[in-house]
Amino acid sequence: MKKYYLAAIIMLLFNLKTMAQILTPVQWSYGSKRISPTEAVVFLKATIDEGWHVYSQTVKDGGPVKTAISFNPSKEYQTIGQTAEPKPITRMEKVFGMDVSFFEKSVIFQQKIKLKAKQTTVSGKLEYMTCNDKQCLPPEDIQFSIIVK
Repeated sequence: MKKYYLAAIIMLLFNLKTMAQILTPVQWSYGSKRISPTEAVVFLKATIDEGWHVYSQTVKDGGPVKTAISFNPSKEYQTIGQTAEPKPITRMEKVFGMDVSFFEKSVIFQQKIKLKAKQTTVSGKLEYMTCNDKQCLPPEDIQFSIIVK
């Protein structure tokens, strides 16, 4: 009888641990490519789990939290223009009562920079929100650092 109680307790603890796991449907990776002696492009790539999506930088007010990328000021580089993104999927989302633009599976954001040093580290902050058809996770802020050689 004691064996059955022990097995039941172990199963209960295993189920509680499984339920307490934190969802992380988006993984970020970074890279850079020099395009001339004085310019480079930095890449911020989101790999998104099946069924989830990340919002565009162009979501209008009143909708979900849009992806926002900010770069720390530096004497070694300067951003050129806005951060580029591919064409998003746009559709009406009833939850927000508006057309919303987003990405599924993966997306690469690109920022062109002017280099003032031979090698630098581009750093900043990335804010994004992810949802699936059942739930939205709270917005996340991630610090990033990208070496440009």
